[in-house]
Amino acid sequence: MARWEFKLPDIGEGVTEGEIVAWHVKQGDIVKEDDPMVDVMTDKATVTITSPKAGKVIETRGSVGTVVAVHAVLVVFDLDGATAAATSSNGNGAAKHHEPAATAVGDIKENLPGMAPVAAAPSPSGGGTGGLQTYFNEKPLATPATRKLAREMNVDLRSVPPTGPQGRVTKLDVESFLKGAAAVVVSKPVAAAKEAVKIAHGGLEERVPFAGMRRKIAQRMAQSKHTAAHFTFVEECDVTALKSLRARLRPAAEKQGVKLTFLPFIVKATVAALKKHPILNSALDETTNEIVYRKYYNIGIAASTDAGLIVPVVKDADKRSLLDIGREIDRLGTEAKAGKSKMDDLSGSTFTITSLGAEGGLFATPIINFPEVGILGVHRMKEKPVVKDGQIVIGDVMLLSLSFDHRIVDGHVGAAFAYEIIHYLEEPDRLFLEMV
Repeated sequence: MARWEFKLPDIGEGVTEGEIVAWHVKQGDIVKEDDPMVDVMTDKATVTITSPKAGKVIETRGSVGTVVAVHAVLVVFDLDGATAAATSSNGNGAAKHHEPAATAVGDIKENLPGMAPVAAAPSPSGGGTGGLQTYFNEKPLATPATRKLAREMNVDLRSVPPTGPQGRVTKLDVESFLKGAAAVVVSKPVAAAKEAVKIAHGGLEERVPFAGMRRKIAQRMAQSKHTAAHFTFVEECDVTALKSLRARLRPAAEKQGVKLTFLPFIVKATVAALKKHPILNSALDETTNEIVYRKYYNIGIAASTDAGLIVPVVKDADKRSLLDIGREIDRLGTEAKAGKSKMDDLSGSTFTITSLGAEGGLFATPIINFPEVGILGVHRMKEKPVVKDGQIVIGDVMLLSLSFDHRIVDGHVGAAFAYEIIHYLEEPDRLFLEMV
């Protein structure tokens, strides 16, 4: 039997690992060259990896939800079986198993990966059973938070024996390494505890896989919360004039096929405020210790989908009209809810707006869309008493919640930016004076 191991190829620049979100083959399958084998999700895209050779699948490694490193073995083939030779696409029989592993990948998917069932992850393959003096891994697998901890403690991750899934080095591993002891193995106690819980509740629990887009969202949220120094500013905004302006413009917009919501006005007000406070349209490049001022305005619009919260992006919002922004928001929202968002539509934002609409509540503390330095939360409009020209009248009021990265944005700057947006929304005619 000519045994050949297919390894996870280089998927793209800077990508060191990927999460398995779907298998297209199983043990015993006969595959042809270019047949789809597995879908892998990275921070940049979800790709379908195809087979570079024809053969019979002996083994697949990694369940759905498993994170695997680049160059880790994914599929083991038998290349010289009679059936495999008959299905070889080039008619020359099975390929030699001494050929180098493939590096090409399949087409980038334009739909969001779903929540496929996930089995228990296999134990670390390169866990390093020897002592601390003998273990060494040239390319250790670890999260950004763990790498940061290692840098702060002056620990070489290559010498730390891993205990996490797929040989991942955890924070506990780093701390145990510093103490001069091997990392504590917790898999058996955890498994026993889970079994005890199942018995205690008599099967009245359901375990749903924490995988795919849901887990990716969690990672991004945790990265933002543990990296940016959040502070939130909340203020009221009287949108009575904005509500009246929108009502007057809606019929004209509908004649052009656009459902005019409040969001295009909020986007325009945000862009105008960003131009006056450019630090809010910046990002911190921690690899070079530089603040990057972006002189383009790509506004992310947080959208709720069945797969989780994603952020489609209105590109070049400063160059678009209210109607054009309305069309684009409608297109992005429709594709997001259908699970058909393109990767280009989900990247490149410089500032994000999140709106809960009718379920907006009183106010919230939105989490920054890292590596941006600010986010605007828009809440439900309510009729409330307001004072105008010394008289108490009924007005339409909503609260705006803005979170900022305090490492970059000072408190008075964040407040000034918030009031700039509020002034544009309370006097929306000012927007037309400054439109290009």
